[in-house]
Amino acid sequence: MSLEPTFHIVLYQPEIPTNTGNIGRLCVASGCHLHLIGPMGFSIDEKQVKRAGLDYWVHLQHSYYENFEAFLQAHPTAMDRMSFLTTKTEQILFDKSFQQGDWLMFGPETRGLPEEIWRPRAAQSFKIPMIGPTRSLNLANSVSIVAFEGVRQLRAAKQGPFRS
Repeated sequence: MSLEPTFHIVLYQPEIPTNTGNIGRLCVASGCHLHLIGPMGFSIDEKQVKRAGLDYWVHLQHSYYENFEAFLQAHPTAMDRMSFLTTKTEQILFDKSFQQGDWLMFGPETRGLPEEIWRPRAAQSFKIPMIGPTRSLNLANSVSIVAFEGVRQLRAAKQGPFRS
């Protein structure tokens, strides 16, 4: 397996522990690094997070940042390769061309990403196409869709850890 993560999954102020636990499990299965930006609506030590991540949590590569500024200080070039997932943009996910090591940012369950984060980089913003009256999808489902669309693209291009 490659030393570089498949992708960097960034959760901005997640609110629901079971979503974060499920996303952590997904990250282990897909070789992604999980970045959690606070404040969060729960403690990372909560039983619900670990239960949703099952026994995979010990294998998870993850980092926590107290706030968005701390994240930016730790990763000053991440925004150059960041894709922002929001229902408020016109570009759809399938227009994104993924590269190993890309950064993918998702907002909190009840509010989504704040405009001041994604709007200045609207060209790097994507939405999951939906049919019907649905406003949004569950955060864990959204991360799964986006991460595995990226995995599909890497595999088709014979890049990253999924070359076969």
